[in-house]
Amino acid sequence: MKKDKIFLATIGILCVILALALFWKLRPEVDEKISVRKNAKGEFKLLVGTRPYLIKGVVYQPVPIGQSHQYNFWTDPAKPWREDAPLMRRMGVNTVRFFQPGADAAETREVIGELYHSFGIRSILGHWMDYWKPGNYADDNYRQKLTQDVLEMVNAYKDQEGILLWILGNENNLSWHSGARISWSTPEVEEIEDPYKQEMAKARIYYSLVNQIAREIKKVDPKHPVALGNADIYALEIAKEACPDIDLVALTAYRGKSFGNLWREIKQKLDKPILIMEFGCDSFNAQTGQEDQMAQATFLTSQWRDIQRNISGGSGEGNALGGCIFEWNDEWWKHDEFMPASWYAHDTVGDWSSGAYYFDISAPNNMNVNEEWWGIVELSPELEQGINKRIPRQAYFELQKLWKGADK
Repeated sequence: MKKDKIFLATIGILCVILALALFWKLRPEVDEKISVRKNAKGEFKLLVGTRPYLIKGVVYQPVPIGQSHQYNFWTDPAKPWREDAPLMRRMGVNTVRFFQPGADAAETREVIGELYHSFGIRSILGHWMDYWKPGNYADDNYRQKLTQDVLEMVNAYKDQEGILLWILGNENNLSWHSGARISWSTPEVEEIEDPYKQEMAKARIYYSLVNQIAREIKKVDPKHPVALGNADIYALEIAKEACPDIDLVALTAYRGKSFGNLWREIKQKLDKPILIMEFGCDSFNAQTGQEDQMAQATFLTSQWRDIQRNISGGSGEGNALGGCIFEWNDEWWKHDEFMPASWYAHDTVGDWSSGAYYFDISAPNNMNVNEEWWGIVELSPELEQGINKRIPRQAYFELQKLWKGADK
């Protein structure tokens, strides 16, 4: 009898120890510094405290059927993130990327806090840097105003548990690319005759502003890295000189099944770690006129394997920190954003052309990319818990196999 009691007591103690160990392993890391470290081999890692963190992320803007980009999900009483986050965790998602926080800081903190504490999902917060309506990035008053706007965001959320890092800008380097739909310049730049040199002069002006803001952020928030948001690698050779204080580059990259020489080019041009802040593939085959979940899944899994190959310890360049899939759910408003009646129809018309997505490049006029079909979950008109029912696509399940086994 005495031996039985000792045995049971021992089992009880072991169970308590095991439970505590499990809790310690699975607990959210509270108030720990996020940092980027470079090892002796020149490879990079993102660390939460002392633990490596591989970003397995999705771009999150859960616009429902019948709404457009003006929809404010932060205030939606249906709280769509409560339905999405459990699905994300089952897939292996550990990070969501927001283009910009909501208008109300308290509501934004509620969402970020709940994602983190209830589901273990961290948030990347961005600032558009006036991407859609830029002023003159060379104007001192405008630069000061934009700096203040970003610092207000940082001060509002820097102590919010669940913040992973900041991204400055999105694809703002396209604002000075040839054919840009927006225009800003200076008299000095206009005197430059060579178009390429003109663009690079603008690049130097813009990237120096990003660097100025990054330095100011680090003064008030030493706990979170700062990323330069960029469309692919265009003009990053200028960022090496003009923007040395950023911690990483965050890129939108739509190159098809892999990212090609991107990893090596960044290493040569800038030697900063890379977050692919947007990558993906639409799920509609514009050539056959049918949904093509297999093509989307094939492209996304290939893209992720390329990212994983280039993380520290992989067979590539060792400068990848992870990526964020564009996007979590379809957005039915995108094909004709100025026609509200069309937001209730899932349009199948191609919006732009890319030979990198070769599976349907033979579509009429080669218009093979469909903006309304990028989600790894589709939306149903049927409502569940007050939001459109989420239906995971094949890409969700294929990535689940890769992400559930990937390093945190």
